Amino acid sequence: MAQAWRCSGLRWSAGGPGLRWVGGRRSALTWGKRVAFGVAEGGVRTCVGARGHACPARAAVSGRSTGARCEECARLDRAHSVAADTLADDPRPYRVYLAWFGPGMVKVGITAYERGSARLWEQGAVCFSWLGTGPLMAARRTEELLRAALSVPDRIPYGDKRAVRSALPASAAERAAEIAALHARAVALGGWPDSLERAPYEPVDHVEVFGLAGLPTAVGEVSELVAGGSVGGRLVAAAGPDLHLETESGGVVVLDTRLMTGWDLVPADGTEITVPMREFKETPGVQDGLF
Repeated sequence: MAQAWRCSGLRWSAGGPGLRWVGGRRSALTWGKRVAFGVAEGGVRTCVGARGHACPARAAVSGRSTGARCEECARLDRAHSVAADTLADDPRPYRVYLAWFGPGMVKVGITAYERGSARLWEQGAVCFSWLGTGPLMAARRTEELLRAALSVPDRIPYGDKRAVRSALPASAAERAAEIAALHARAVALGGWPDSLERAPYEPVDHVEVFGLAGLPTAVGEVSELVAGGSVGGRLVAAAGPDLHLETESGGVVVLDTRLMTGWDLVPADGTEITVPMREFKETPGVQDGLF
């Protein structure tokens, strides 16, 4: 029987994306590489635990869950996150940013200064610009100021991001136009915390980093993995947790790698997908180791 592996998620670095495996191994992902794996026959997806600790109950979790955590582990994981506002005494500096994912899709967010652009790669931000740097609570207050004054959300659904990746504006200037306008409006606002050092408008574009130039329109996305199923394709792009895979039949399918966690995965051949999929019906561009 083939050795089974457990995926701990897609990780981004300056060298590009890579899949991480329980035990520390990393599989680098490059454009054109064949990505293929199967789900062990008779397998059950189990909770991945919280904060580096295994789930004590080894609870079964839904194949459609992107978190792969049981209710209790999900609660513990969120309770110790920046998003939960429970780390007010964190001494590290934080950055506030504006990120753009497609026409009409701009969000405001914060990330630890030491992480650099990693948070933007993880979210699949097509382009972004920093707004300022300061203590955590100052960064959080600035984020809230922009949400209230400019109606900028702090979340964009992944489904919306996927729908427009193959129909983005052609030039970097066009892609940055919305964050340019919002950055100007943001710095003109009153009420910024004194401890936050403002940053000039300096857009960073990720189209080349993600491989989105000339990206074929995806025909659908993997909705869940199932025991005995398999996924295979040639990697043509990656953004956030998503891999865009060209299958043997010629269609491009999006795999959210968060669906891989919690399963026992085994090597597989081929470039076809035999797990449940959801076909895309809306026109893209319209907003409404193993290897």
